[in-house]
Amino acid sequence: MLQDVEYRDFQSGLMPTMNRETIIGIRTPVLRAFAKEFSKKGKTVDIFMRKLPHFYYEENNLHMMLIAEIKDYDRCILLLERFLPYINNWATCDSPAPKCFTKHKEELLPHIYKWIASGETYTIRYGVGMLMRLYLDEDFKPEYLELVGKIKSDEYYVNMMIAWYFATALAKQWNSAIIWLEEKRLPEWVHKQTIKKACESLRISDEKKEYLKKLRQ
Repeated sequence: MLQDVEYRDFQSGLMPTMNRETIIGIRTPVLRAFAKEFSKKGKTVDIFMRKLPHFYYEENNLHMMLIAEIKDYDRCILLLERFLPYINNWATCDSPAPKCFTKHKEELLPHIYKWIASGETYTIRYGVGMLMRLYLDEDFKPEYLELVGKIKSDEYYVNMMIAWYFATALAKQWNSAIIWLEEKRLPEWVHKQTIKKACESLRISDEKKEYLKKLRQ
């Protein structure tokens, strides 16, 4: 039996948008071990990945775990884009990036631009998440800050991801990111959440945190 009832109740509290009946309560390491074995089942896996939407939260997470392990980039993108419209919660959306993406960053960018422009809450969040994970180091360009900063949304889970992105950008690309806060280019709520998350970060110095706190208002 893979279910952990206490964990189900805990997960339910973290995802207020989800119907509790759709959460089984399977801890991530357990589900990951199951995914590793399930991935060997060939046609059964294909049937599972074509049968959308899934009912259970864990089915969605399993789906993302299977996609993350696909080595062929073109197949990975095909299956990911087929699945993105069915993501209905932040946790599934924030699953680790497929491993093959790290070797195909140039080809991935047009998809990220498309996802961010989609108008769909979790597709936008996924696109911003990929920019945050893969393009804030040696592949960074200031234009990516523009792309994220210009997103207009009333959705909490979109705006929180924007704040997370900018807080991470402050940790990795301070000189480019701080301008957005100094000039108050972000919506007020996103601006304040960015500073809050940045001040919680262990990757930002105390000196910079004190400066950020002066920019709250």
